[in-house]
Amino acid sequence: MDIIFIYNKALDVTGFTILLIKIDASKAGGGKPLDHEVPIHVVTESSQLPDEFLNPSAEKQLIIGFDCEGVDLCRHGTLCIMQLAFPDAIYLVDAIKGGESLIQACKPALESSHITKVIHDCKRDSEALFFQFGIKLHNVVDTQIAYSQIEEQEGRIRLPDDYISFVGLLADPRYCGTKAHNSTKLNGNRNLNKKMKTSNGKKIEFLYNPLYSCDLYLEDLNAGISYLEKEEVRVLLRQDPMFWTYRPLSEMMIRAAADDVRFLLHIYYKMMEKLNQRSLWYLAVRGMFYCRCFCINENDYADWPHIPPIPDNLIIEDTAPEEEILSALDVPPGKMGRVIGRRGASILSVKESCNAEIFIGGAKGPPDKVFIVGPVKQVRKAEAMLRGKMLDIY
Repeated sequence: MDIIFIYNKALDVTGFTILLIKIDASKAGGGKPLDHEVPIHVVTESSQLPDEFLNPSAEKQLIIGFDCEGVDLCRHGTLCIMQLAFPDAIYLVDAIKGGESLIQACKPALESSHITKVIHDCKRDSEALFFQFGIKLHNVVDTQIAYSQIEEQEGRIRLPDDYISFVGLLADPRYCGTKAHNSTKLNGNRNLNKKMKTSNGKKIEFLYNPLYSCDLYLEDLNAGISYLEKEEVRVLLRQDPMFWTYRPLSEMMIRAAADDVRFLLHIYYKMMEKLNQRSLWYLAVRGMFYCRCFCINENDYADWPHIPPIPDNLIIEDTAPEEEILSALDVPPGKMGRVIGRRGASILSVKESCNAEIFIGGAKGPPDKVFIVGPVKQVRKAEAMLRGKMLDIY
């Protein structure tokens, strides 16, 4: 027996768990308003997923929000939940209860070029899917990459390692401003009460529904979306890394998982309005590199989809973008400390000298490689500098 939550009502139903959240944003999914009740389904069997997702086709192209939750999410961790946000519903695919057969049923969709997966920083999610289930995540729009491309288009310079977090993206009014929300409707609900909370010494106003336990934080009408529950979940994860393995899923777990995807389609359409053709090509290529970045194996990505060439319409004399590549640089045992340097100073100096992105596996691994993404000349320059660090001649 499961529960449906509809603001101030709780109804016993059979089937899968549904949590109805009132979302009010301007657009999602081909311009469909988000001022309707969006059901959240906890999925334990593939039959509970939409047929157009399970059987991708060129005739039914889809754009969905996507994310994963788990324990130490990487090649060695445990994938617990996959979140899929459609324009009219959110599906929480329960890998713990549904098992490998449920995740394998999603493989065609996750690898399909007919389904666009909108995600924020896909590297570790892709790694977990690849090593735990043999899934090669493909056709993603990574909002972290898109954000950087838009910043570059608009003339802002990003510092090395200055990647926008998902919480930071939600707080950016250009993509998720509360001005797009109908505060009259929110305030008109008799169950919603204005309260104040303090976060990092700052008072934040929010609307609280005591019957639903839903906090919607409003710093002001011109700001982006901010919610403290994300930080509360992070605290719980630090206290108990097994948080996402517990069943049945609590209301907080369902809300937290859904919150990570429910605005992604809205953000996607906002970003697509801003990206030019050059940036869209970079977005596609770097998204493919992000997906395979930590997924290196003995065949050197040979069985992954090919990287698209530079489009003809961008090859115009000296303004054509440079070819992009992904390089996986081997680091001999005992040399990673030299590569990173004291407090990261060594690798930071390389990042500042090269127009390329540089990632290390860190504690999650792989521990003996450095991954470099960018234009060919800049990647080769970074490789040479990093090899020099290993030899301690720089």
